[in-house]
Amino acid sequence: MPAGSGRWGGFWEQRTQQLQSRVRAKEDKIAELETENAVLLLKLAEYKGKIEKSRSEATRISTLYNKQQRLQRNTRSALSQLGLVIQKLNQDIQAFHSSSWALLRDYQDEYQDRVSEIVTAVQRTQQSAETLLACQSKVAHLERALQDVSARHQLERQRRKVLHNSLVETVLVKCDRPGHPLINKTYHFERVYGPAESQSAVFGDVCPLLTSLLDGLISENPSRNPKVEVSIVEVYNNDIFDLLAKDSIAAVSGVKREVMTAKDGRTEVALLASEAVGSASKLMELVRGGLQLRAKHPTLVHADSSRSHLIITVTLTTAACSNSTADQACSATLPREQTEAGRAGRAGRSRRASQGASAPQPVPGNPAGCVEQVQARLQLVDLAGSECIGMSGATGSALRETACINRSLAALADVLGALSEHRDHVPYRNSRLTHLLQDCLGGDAKLLVILCISPSQRHLAQTLQGLGFGIRARQVQRGPARKRPPSSQTEGKRRPD
Repeated sequence: MPAGSGRWGGFWEQRTQQLQSRVRAKEDKIAELETENAVLLLKLAEYKGKIEKSRSEATRISTLYNKQQRLQRNTRSALSQLGLVIQKLNQDIQAFHSSSWALLRDYQDEYQDRVSEIVTAVQRTQQSAETLLACQSKVAHLERALQDVSARHQLERQRRKVLHNSLVETVLVKCDRPGHPLINKTYHFERVYGPAESQSAVFGDVCPLLTSLLDGLISENPSRNPKVEVSIVEVYNNDIFDLLAKDSIAAVSGVKREVMTAKDGRTEVALLASEAVGSASKLMELVRGGLQLRAKHPTLVHADSSRSHLIITVTLTTAACSNSTADQACSATLPREQTEAGRAGRAGRSRRASQGASAPQPVPGNPAGCVEQVQARLQLVDLAGSECIGMSGATGSALRETACINRSLAALADVLGALSEHRDHVPYRNSRLTHLLQDCLGGDAKLLVILCISPSQRHLAQTLQGLGFGIRARQVQRGPARKRPPSSQTEGKRRPD
C-alpha cells in the first residue's frame, strides 16, 4: 500500500471517529430531550385529566402551560440546534389545549342532556303514585333485610373478636430423662383443655365453625331445596376404601377406590358412594356403621387400636335463588373468610385432630326456578395415631400398618410445613391421605386442629411429636380464596397407640 494512501486512511479513520463522537454527543442530547419531552407529555396527560373534571382546572392547566412555555424557552436557549423539535412540541401542546377545551364543552353538553333526562324520569315517576308506593314498599323490605343481615354480621364480628382476643394458653412439657438434664419446653395454643374438661365445653369452641357452615342455608330459607349427603372412607395401608360401597360379588363393605385430580384442579375419589340423609339420627347411624367397619387391631398399648385414617364427608347442597332480591340475600349469607386455628387437646392418649368448614361454593346444576347450586362441605377426619413400635409390639401385618400410618402422618406434617413456609411446591402427592385432603389443607377451607396428648413421661416422645405437629399447623396462614371447586372441611383425630 502506498504511503500516501496510509496517511489518507489514518486521516479518514480519525475523521470517522470524530464524526462518530459527534453523533454520539448528538444522540445523548436527543435522548436527554426525549426524556424531557416524555416528562412534559406525562404532565400534559395529568393536565388533560384535570381539564376534563371541571372548568376550574382549566385555569391551573393554563398556568402550568405557561410554566412549561418558560421551561421550553430556557431549553431552546441552551439547545438552539433543536429548535425545530421544540417548536413542533409547542404546536402539539396548543392543539391539545384547544382539543381539551372542546372536550370540556362536549362533556358539559352531555352532562346537561343527562340532567334533563333525569328530571324527565323523576317527573314521570312522580306522576305514577302506584309505582312509587310499590318502590317504597320494596325499599322498606330491603332495608329491613339489610338491617337483619347487618345485625347478624355485627354479632359474628363480635364472636370472632372474642375468639381473636382470647388469651393464648400454654402447655409446659418437662423433659426429664435419665442421664439427661431437665428441659422445659413451652407450646402456645389458643385453647388448652384439662383432663376434667367436659365434652360440651369442647363443642362450645367448635360450634362457631359449624355454624359458619350452616348459617343462612337451611332453616332461614327452606324453599332453596337443601340436600345433605354423607360419604365415609378410610385410608388403610395407603389405600382408600369406600365404607359405604358394597362389592356386588362379595357383598361386603369397604371397596377400594382411587383418589384423582379433576381437570378443574379439585381432588375427588372416583366412584365414591354417598347417601342422602334427612335427619341427625340418620347421619349418626351411618357414622356408627363406618366406625364399625374401620380397620382395628389390638396392640400392647391399646386393645382397640385404629389402624387407618377415617374421613367422614358431609356435603350440603342448596339451590341458589333466581330472582335478584333473593340473590342478594343469598350472597349475604355466604361468608368467604378464611381462618386458621390450632387447638391443644385434653390430656390422655396422644392424638391429633383437625376440623374445618369451607365457604359455600357454586356448583354445576340448574334445578327448576334456580340458576345454580351452592355447595358447602364438612369433613371429619379421625387420624390414626403415630406409633412407637417398641411400645406397641407391632409385628407382621401390624408392623406394615404402623409404617404406613407413620409415613402418611409425616407426609401430612410436610404439607403443613410447606404451607406455613409459603413454599412454591406443596408435596400433596407424597401420600394418598394428603392428596385426598388437598382441598381442605390448601384451599379456602376453615380449619380447626385438636390435639390429644398424654401427661405420662412414658409417652413423652409421642407427646412432643404431637405438639410439634400442632404448632406447625397453627403457623399455616391461608391467602385469599381462589376460584376453585368446593373445598373440604376437615375434622380429624390422631392418636398414637
